[in-house]
Amino acid sequence: MDCRTPAALLAEACAAVDRASAGAELIRAGENTLWRLPGKVVVRVGREGQVPAAHKELAVARWLRRHGVPAVRPLDRPPEPVEVHGRPVTFWHELPPHRPGRPVELAAALRTLHRLPPPIHPLDRLDPFVRLPARIDGAATLDRPQRRWLHARLAELRTAWHELALPQRPLRVVHGDAWSGNLAVADDAAYLLDFERTALGPPEWDLVTTAVGHYSFGALPARAYAEFCTAYGADVTEWPGYPVLAAVRELRLTCYALQQADADLRHRAQAHYRLACLRGEHGPRPWGWTALD
Repeated sequence: MDCRTPAALLAEACAAVDRASAGAELIRAGENTLWRLPGKVVVRVGREGQVPAAHKELAVARWLRRHGVPAVRPLDRPPEPVEVHGRPVTFWHELPPHRPGRPVELAAALRTLHRLPPPIHPLDRLDPFVRLPARIDGAATLDRPQRRWLHARLAELRTAWHELALPQRPLRVVHGDAWSGNLAVADDAAYLLDFERTALGPPEWDLVTTAVGHYSFGALPARAYAEFCTAYGADVTEWPGYPVLAAVRELRLTCYALQQADADLRHRAQAHYRLACLRGEHGPRPWGWTALD
């Protein structure tokens, strides 16, 4: 494991491209670390082993720009990620002042994205189960029966996903992690960002997060969800494959909460409440899940 501090990694990456790191301001520290540099530059330091994903993020952002779709924009130099001790570091233009997107705004952005022709550069097929086995195995607050149950549920949903016969349906470019936090709305435009999970897949996958926010979390009012469906032009819950996609998304959100509970015990109760809901211990949806701060 790399024991270097985030600031040291930033300084080394900046030095590699002859850019000063003095005066850097930490924006967010998580799976990826974001820094703001003087001159309206944002630096994204990724996780170890994620260099290919960083190459994809740059390619997708430039592809969107060529199609006139507002998106976070990488600097021209360096043109590719800088690798520092196995971690990819990328440099981006800072967005203007903005707020997270509303569901209706996210729907409009997704409608535009899903209508674009796939790029020439290859994109992988969507893997909705990426990193889930590691999150289940690494969740320290789970006991052995809980871990076994999650692995069994994961196997069950893998089978259900493959039985959807998705190869027979036209695949589109999907964002892969389409939620309000990945749409930045400024005065001039609504900007898509975070293309780590962008892939070729069923466009319904990008709609499921909002649907789950309404039907599973109970956090999105019915009127807001109806506006989302109208803006996109479809209601994903009417698609026969929705129950499978929703169940996968619920599992992902539960495993993410379990991962966060390891780092912050404040999240332990919510993580295990979500797990209990999946196991049928709290009745039908909506379950009243709360977002992790």
